[in-house]
Amino acid sequence: MKRSMAMAAAAVTLGAMPALAGGPVQVAEEPMVAPAPVPVAAPSADWSGLYVGGQLGYGDVGSTGALAGDGETAGLFAGYRADFGQFVTGVEGNFDWANIDLGGGTSLDSISRLKLIGGYDMGPALVYGTVAAVRADTTLGADNGYGLGVGVDYAVSDQMTLGAELMEHRFDNFVGSGTDIDATTLNARVGFRF
Repeated sequence: MKRSMAMAAAAVTLGAMPALAGGPVQVAEEPMVAPAPVPVAAPSADWSGLYVGGQLGYGDVGSTGALAGDGETAGLFAGYRADFGQFVTGVEGNFDWANIDLGGGTSLDSISRLKLIGGYDMGPALVYGTVAAVRADTTLGADNGYGLGVGVDYAVSDQMTLGAELMEHRFDNFVGSGTDIDATTLNARVGFRF
């Protein structure tokens, strides 16, 4: 009997130990954690490769003579760019159809450009400057000149870009007429990269 009482006392003592140590142990519940958002793939910041596209714009033509006018333009472009980190360089050819009345029965029919491009890679945006050899086709004839411009392209996706470009064109002594012609164009562009 002494033995069973000693065992009962030991059981009571051991059973009371958690109570002496601060009471029964409670299991802590894990806090609810919201799942991490699914990352959305950003457009590639690599501007290297071939691209093609179309542009719609507006042209304003003035001269040292009586030729002047303005109107809409529409065209196509294609080119290649190489991305060297922050610096992007490339070459582009484009062609704009125009029907700008310059007065006196003369009109500007088209402008062609072969451009060298240098720009700054800002990730999904490319800001660039350009110099160009240009050719204007009018009812008086066709002549060559040069152009300078600035533009920006924004990568909507890895394949598609939206952009704008402002160019100033100069034609000195256009078709031997003694008249210098200035033409300013502003184009909205949609491009597709490969």
